[in-house]
Amino acid sequence: MPELPWWKTAVVYQIYPRSFLDTNGDGIGDLQGVRQGLDHLAWLGVDALWLSPVFRSPMADFGYDVSDYCDVDPVFGDLAVLDALIADAHDRDLRVILDWVPNHSSDQHPWFVASRSSRTDPKRDWYIWRDGPEGTEPGTVPPNNWVRSWSDQPAWTYDDTTGQWYLHLFLSEQPDLNWANPELEEAMHDVLRFWLDRGVDGFRMDVIHCIGKDPALPDDPPDLAALSHVPLNDRPETHELLKRIHAVLATYPGERMSVGEVYLLDTHRVVSYLGDGDQLSLSFNFMPLFTPWRPDKWRRQIEIVEQEHNAIGAWPTWVLSNHDNQRHRTRYGSDSRARAAALMLLTLRGTPFLFAGEELGLADADIPADRVVDPGGRDGCRAPIPWDASPSHGWPVDDPWLPWPPDADTHNAFAEQAEPGSMLHLYRRLLTARRRSPALVSGDLRLLDGMPDGVLGYERSTTGDRRVVLINFADREAAVPHHAGEVEVSNDGTGEGRAFTGTLDAGQAVILHPASPDVA
Repeated sequence: MPELPWWKTAVVYQIYPRSFLDTNGDGIGDLQGVRQGLDHLAWLGVDALWLSPVFRSPMADFGYDVSDYCDVDPVFGDLAVLDALIADAHDRDLRVILDWVPNHSSDQHPWFVASRSSRTDPKRDWYIWRDGPEGTEPGTVPPNNWVRSWSDQPAWTYDDTTGQWYLHLFLSEQPDLNWANPELEEAMHDVLRFWLDRGVDGFRMDVIHCIGKDPALPDDPPDLAALSHVPLNDRPETHELLKRIHAVLATYPGERMSVGEVYLLDTHRVVSYLGDGDQLSLSFNFMPLFTPWRPDKWRRQIEIVEQEHNAIGAWPTWVLSNHDNQRHRTRYGSDSRARAAALMLLTLRGTPFLFAGEELGLADADIPADRVVDPGGRDGCRAPIPWDASPSHGWPVDDPWLPWPPDADTHNAFAEQAEPGSMLHLYRRLLTARRRSPALVSGDLRLLDGMPDGVLGYERSTTGDRRVVLINFADREAAVPHHAGEVEVSNDGTGEGRAFTGTLDAGQAVILHPASPDVA
């Protein structure tokens, strides 16, 4: 197999630190808990972990409002613990990816405190300030019609101190940084260098497509004016900024990587942020999060992803769950479908991203109204990870910061590790099969025609190695007689290590290892 960058062959495991494991008894997960969980990740067989933000923060948006980019919030630990975590991960051949938040800071960041203090402060232009429209009373009409996320409210807040509005595409506590200012840009490059110097292997870059903005700040079109501006912000300025960010990462050894949250629901536009290998390393493909559990819809998504990435020689990503969306076990409504989706995720061409707990088959927690804390209503998917069947589920408290997910007495790491037929063991078998097969890691993908109704099939192949993947989306048995080989992995565990019978049970998905690498 040709030598590839590590981020093309890796499987990345996302950790939401608040919910992974608490070790100090405050009910909130911490970095020491992540250190304790590294053996779980190594046993499972993933290659890298991505930590959602652990920087200092007032937690208006649970870490995505940063008040110090170069320190750890005390709720998670300190720099020494994070340094030890990076070292421990590397000892287990696990890469570490940090979640960088470049579009906005906290309003308590010293940069913004200075910026809002005076119109003549040296950091005034590090944020985006504007007067209201000409002829309007100060503070009555915002500079344009942009709408912030999670609300129908303006993306602007009037500040009495200096009599101007500041831009915030998210909460008012999250003012947007002005990347058109060279000093701000260099300061953010220094943040990257700070973490790269500490051994971080890469960055997940939050809403990275928003850092470049039209300097004229024009109104959004009337037919889109009710939408948040976030999915509408698609500017050429961003691509030049990304090239300079790429140049910073390229000065470090070990193929440091970037994966961008480009929240544009158009795969062609998302792929453009990869550039000619000189912008992002990877860009998240979010369409699967909104794709119904139907073979025709998934086939079309795979076609689009393959077409758009192959056109520029880029590498795709695949994700089923994350901290911003319903878990796929909840979305698809059954254990069988979640298992089939796992097999698909880990056999498609590209870099898969797993969300902590999906290997346990976790569903979203039911959050009572008095326990809701997230401004975007995303608490359910962020419920704490249960490690055992005790009342505290392996945490030092019975009632952590959010309620437990459903069925935590059985859907927990200890119980599932003891049960060979569990979801946890399915993920481990899938990751083992992927690691053993050059075709699954880096081979080409060809969608198979002539499948019976309800079945999606594709082939992964490279020189000397081949796999066939068959997924029955239907709730009935399906005959697939034209494909032969050993069943390497089945989502229900049946038939593994034996010849494929030519029939898929209802909801069954399989990886077939043909007897010959060239003939089905």
